[in-house]
Amino acid sequence: SDGHWGQLISTRSRLLNKMLYKIAVCALIAATHGAPTLDAAATVSDGHWGSDELLEAVEHDAPHGRELFPMLIRAHKVRASRDRARSASHTADVARAGEPMMSIGDKNPAKTLEMLQLNDELNTVVKSDSMCSRRHAMARAAGLAAGLAMAQVNKPGFAAATKMVKLGADNGQLVFVPDEIEICKGDSVTWTNNKAGPHNVVFDEEAIPEGVTQESISMDGLLNDEGATFTKKFDVAGSYAYYCEPHRGAGMNGALTVA
Repeated sequence: SDGHWGQLISTRSRLLNKMLYKIAVCALIAATHGAPTLDAAATVSDGHWGSDELLEAVEHDAPHGRELFPMLIRAHKVRASRDRARSASHTADVARAGEPMMSIGDKNPAKTLEMLQLNDELNTVVKSDSMCSRRHAMARAAGLAAGLAMAQVNKPGFAAATKMVKLGADNGQLVFVPDEIEICKGDSVTWTNNKAGPHNVVFDEEAIPEGVTQESISMDGLLNDEGATFTKKFDVAGSYAYYCEPHRGAGMNGALTVA
């Protein structure tokens, strides 16, 4: 009934801010692996799940078409409506008493916007067909649930990631490991000199997106020491082909897709 629902909202609203992180994580786990158990919820609340594990869990076989947190948002709207009614009543009383009045509105508009964005991000996680859109939404949702401000989670580089590629296999084979990778715009790739060096990373000027120059993304020299690295950020979507110049004849080639 409406009375029962109002009482339930009133009780749970006092705990909402403290429980937001746990609710978000459990909902995300449920979206990918079914309803979480009490043990899973306890693990989340104890902090044993990091953002990397959450991203991996949600990106793996995420179902599409379900909407997360509709009840949470409806509950917030009910509470906001009740707060506005109370505020309007209080304002009328103050006006009659001749006291100075402050502008009325939601008590915490910033929190309202954060909750609405959190709901949108979680819906994107389970509905979008784009791996990059799901990953970015997951990162922003996790940030909001952890208490970060909207301005921080909406920065262009907030959800950026770095993929790792070995130069030379552990057994000394002249290959990139892995030799094919996919990243999102704004992500970076770090190549690490592993075995059978020296190595470098040179992009094929005939196999890179239009507007990207070979010199701007290729190495100038060689990586001689094991463990030495070369990192490059990619902001243009498309397919990239690259190779190790000293070992190109041995077939040391790689492929990069930026989505």
